[in-house]
Amino acid sequence: MRALLILPTATYRATDFMRAAERLGVDVVVASERRQALSGVMGDRALLLRLSRPEEAAAAIVELAQRLPLDAVVPVDDQGVRVAAMAAERLGLPGNPVAAAAATRDKAAMRERLDRAGVPQPAWRLVEPGGDAAAAARSLGFPVVVKPLSLSASRGVIRADDPLAAARAAERARSIAGEGEPLLVERYAPGLELAVEGLLREGRLEVLAIFDKPEPMEGPYFEETILVTPSRLPDTVQERVRALAAEAAAALGLRDGPVHAELRAEGAEVRVLELAARSIGGLCSRTLRFGLGASLEEVILRHALRLPLEGLWRESVAAGVMMLPIPRAGVLREVRGEEEARSVPGVEGLEITIPRGREVVPLPEGDRYLGFMFARGETPAEVERALREGHSRLEIRISPAALDAA
Repeated sequence: MRALLILPTATYRATDFMRAAERLGVDVVVASERRQALSGVMGDRALLLRLSRPEEAAAAIVELAQRLPLDAVVPVDDQGVRVAAMAAERLGLPGNPVAAAAATRDKAAMRERLDRAGVPQPAWRLVEPGGDAAAAARSLGFPVVVKPLSLSASRGVIRADDPLAAARAAERARSIAGEGEPLLVERYAPGLELAVEGLLREGRLEVLAIFDKPEPMEGPYFEETILVTPSRLPDTVQERVRALAAEAAAALGLRDGPVHAELRAEGAEVRVLELAARSIGGLCSRTLRFGLGASLEEVILRHALRLPLEGLWRESVAAGVMMLPIPRAGVLREVRGEEEARSVPGVEGLEITIPRGREVVPLPEGDRYLGFMFARGETPAEVERALREGHSRLEIRISPAALDAA
């Protein structure tokens, strides 16, 4: 069988998807915005796409499929979601409706669809380019969250507690996303933030994991750090989380493939923040293991290729990941204490993903993490403690970029 993987250049996940394909014996075509190092040898198995031009990219995939038939088109990150939907539709392959995939890439379109379906979410206003974000914020009531429509991973997402802060947040968000992009202003939703990982099969959502985010996500920026599963919320709240994730997917019109949703729970009240038609980002999928030693990437490929999924239930052990935050902007000089962090009981892996000598930029402007730390244990509390202890062993040395230039 043959699958085309849309792998944006900046993705963390190329290696894990390629390993899953090799394990399954699946032939892979790699589609990306930049030419692959081995593209001369790979021939048709390396495809250059402009993901910023979905129609053009989908046409290129369809043209390739005339020479090299495809059994699945799989988007790895957000940038490939619309392209994959378009190509799959034209090739008669399983996938999401194009309009549904597009709605997941436009926060205003998503909010409109969720509103029409009555899915609980924060109250919101759309602010066009040049519009008054402070006025929109006043109409909602403070605090609010200002965010660009198309960015992901919390880029450009800023909390504001008064009109002046809202105006400044809008100015900063526009500088990150581009002056011509509209902004979304939402009423801040208090409570514990959660992530839901699921798989849509013929429109029915199977929840694979619910992650707690035990670090307070209160702003002014919303950098994710620790994710731990299984959730420690009451069963009744978890059932509500599962139900709302399914309602949100249905409201958007999604029917097939992986889903990653972000929600907030305050007591028994749960609201949907966002939902994406792809799996969890970064290297976070490594926290999830399934029967027969399968990874999440293998589950996704099996589903896309309509291979059997029986026996691939997720293991019950508690697991978690810490996305190592970038403490300040500058040039990464050194990360000390890696072996000490790996020696912490429960910590089972650590990857520093930014090379020494590279410039690092924290949120809300940045779009990368310093690295990822993984842990497993008997309970979620043990996993969280291991991740915090492991992180405390690291010493991150960053020099100002200006000094480096001098």
